[in-house]
Amino acid sequence: MVTLSSVLAVSAVALGMVLTPGPNMMYLVSRSITQGRRAGIVSLAGVALGFLVYLTATNLGLSVIFVAVPELYQAIKLAGAAYLAWLAWKTLRPGGVSVFDPRPLDPDSPRRLFMMGLLTNLLNPKAAVMYLSLIPQFVRPSEGNVMVQGFLLGGVQLAVSMAVNLTIVLAAGGIAVFLARRPTWLRVQRYLMGTVLGVIAVKLATDRGRPAVV
Repeated sequence: MVTLSSVLAVSAVALGMVLTPGPNMMYLVSRSITQGRRAGIVSLAGVALGFLVYLTATNLGLSVIFVAVPELYQAIKLAGAAYLAWLAWKTLRPGGVSVFDPRPLDPDSPRRLFMMGLLTNLLNPKAAVMYLSLIPQFVRPSEGNVMVQGFLLGGVQLAVSMAVNLTIVLAAGGIAVFLARRPTWLRVQRYLMGTVLGVIAVKLATDRGRPAVV
């Protein structure tokens, strides 16, 4: 139903997106460090639901709206690019903070942790771009039902994202301690991630592609 090349391509894109710092990573790391791994896992469950909302909406025809109204698609894409550029600036500017050096947060209940994870992902432009723009490019109508392909490829993205984010949640405390003892490595990590964010923002803003219908 889906080609191996499409699965590998989506996996690579998903891996690149999840490894760049953004709202999801910042929230998950902050909660894992300040409130423990259990809080990070509960927050991750909310993030996963947010991905499912995007996946379902896209495959039920939301992308058709963006094909019919390309100006709306471009506006959302540019807004996402601007947000990523802002994150890059916050990371790279003098005195910028690494994602593994978060500010202390007050403890929250499991319900609030879950809802904040959900809202963080729903308002995350990287998630919107992933489902509304990137994944549909790998759907091949000649390979069968496009909706089924969309759900399968979205499932690949979800699996990659959850695996990486769960690893980050479980390792966040150890990584934070490791980097705190090595300020040079902390700066390198901050500059590297900030640069990657900036590159993605530029590519997103200058891309002239149109959404594919799923």
